[in-house]
Amino acid sequence: MLIILDRDGVINHYDGNYICSADEWVPIPGSIDAIARLCNAGHRIAIATNQSGIARGFYDTDGLDAMHDKLERLVEAAGGCIDFIAYCPHHPDDHCQCRKPLTGLLEQIRGHFHLDSLHGAIMTGDSRKDLEAGHAAGCRPVLVRTGNGRDTERHLEARPIPGAEVSVYDNLSAFTDALLSAEGW
Repeated sequence: MLIILDRDGVINHYDGNYICSADEWVPIPGSIDAIARLCNAGHRIAIATNQSGIARGFYDTDGLDAMHDKLERLVEAAGGCIDFIAYCPHHPDDHCQCRKPLTGLLEQIRGHFHLDSLHGAIMTGDSRKDLEAGHAAGCRPVLVRTGNGRDTERHLEARPIPGAEVSVYDNLSAFTDALLSAEGW
């Protein structure tokens, strides 16, 4: 199964401030191991992440590459593999097609894996944008309560995503536990 992860707030700590360097990029405890466990169970891992900090001038693509190199090294050291990373470098005012909640990043991922559709894939995120993009692309949306997830959960209770059944877990590790035990899947 293809599992698509948002980055900030799902894999690494995120408090609403831009993460501008590899030194500032700190994984959430258990997230790296969770990715490795998913890989070892035969799942493919892709990341779809909005990175408007590039357009805002907070960091450049070399800085982003250093963050992603750190992520990939940690996952590989744990025995896993990130198959593909898609990111949107645009400012929200650019009205690009790749910035979540639009599906451009997910379409890049679909194309990378040569899939006809993303039906059956899972999109795991901490924001409504992640869940809306995943649902619109045909993925099963999963919310984690890390990062912005608790706020997102409260907002979803008041205003659900039409037609979407969103599964909610405390963190990426708890989601992985549930998926690998086939609980609810």
